[in-house]
Amino acid sequence: MNHFTTIFRKEFTDTIRDRRTLFFMVIFPLFLVPLLLTVITKLQTSSMHKAEEKILRVGLVTNGNAAELVTELRQSRGLRTTEGIPADSAYAFITRDSLDAFIVVARDFDTAVSQMRAGTISLYFKSSEDYDMVKRRLTATIDQFEKSLTAARFARLHLDQSIVNAVRLEEHDVASAKERFGKAVGGMIPYFFVIFCFMGAMYPAIDLAAGEKERGTMETLLTAPVTRFQILLGKFAVVVLAGILSAGMSLLGVYVAVQQVKEIPQELMQLIMGILDVQTIILVLSLLLPLTVFFAAVLLSLSIFSKSYKEAQSLISPLSIVIILPVLVGVMPGIELDWVTAMIPVLNVSLATKEIIAGTIKPLLLAEVYITLFVLASFSLWGCAKWFEREETIFRGA
Repeated sequence: MNHFTTIFRKEFTDTIRDRRTLFFMVIFPLFLVPLLLTVITKLQTSSMHKAEEKILRVGLVTNGNAAELVTELRQSRGLRTTEGIPADSAYAFITRDSLDAFIVVARDFDTAVSQMRAGTISLYFKSSEDYDMVKRRLTATIDQFEKSLTAARFARLHLDQSIVNAVRLEEHDVASAKERFGKAVGGMIPYFFVIFCFMGAMYPAIDLAAGEKERGTMETLLTAPVTRFQILLGKFAVVVLAGILSAGMSLLGVYVAVQQVKEIPQELMQLIMGILDVQTIILVLSLLLPLTVFFAAVLLSLSIFSKSYKEAQSLISPLSIVIILPVLVGVMPGIELDWVTAMIPVLNVSLATKEIIAGTIKPLLLAEVYITLFVLASFSLWGCAKWFEREETIFRGA
């Protein structure tokens, strides 16, 4: 045990002296995550406000119909109508950004409405811009116009409008606010801590094996009166600690970011703070421990195999894509934690975290996730130890 402690302290001291490792382990998740989240949120909010307040340039072809709609559009705040443009030019004007939208009223619109039929109004817009705000603003005006026509039609027939409502649907959502919010955004939190867990473990793993080979100190360490397994265990513990610390810093960064965004309503802020309680955080971090052990074993194995720091980076960097994909799958709607997904590494952590945050995690599925992760971590650590015992691996290229 004393040998392990000595090696751990030596390797940990070397790790925290490396500025690049400290940056990705502490500074990046703790300071840049809240900065990025705050900037992105503020940019999105500002962009939406601009889209809502933007004066829309709307081309209008009425063919002498829908006089009330024309009046309503002209009086609407934030709309500037332009008439006299041919209807067949609508596509070209919107594509060139000369107009934001184009409304064409069918020639028989008034006739159809007077005969109790539906009149046709064509709305041209570009859906890829401004959060579909153009469509939503104009659709709201047209919907209001339709309601006035419907009311006039019922009045003409001396009928109560409620006659068309054959069924009154009363909806009762039994899901709590925590569950709804957790399901909606809970999948994004694993995206941060799994990625930062991997990144936080990556640079110490590279430096403590490939970096030590490159510096020529690996041979000196192997001559010490300790077993190779103790040496590996000391390095391994440092890599695991770095990954856990980085993931913890990313969670703290998300918490700080939420506190910085003033646009969040007070009720929603209270809900978020209720979700990020001590029990939830402990459960989430407990999932990270076996996952980080798995990461550390894979990263150290590749680093031990590499002849230099650069080669280790080349071998390990593509793995970040392999890590990101299961996390992104976990964010997709319809992907739930079940007996199958609970056995898929990384994906099971993403889905289990979402269920934990929503407060809907099933104990048996959570137990399966833990068992899967611990079995995977044990096998990966065993494989890394066997890999470290091989002379041709350690002294490859020497």
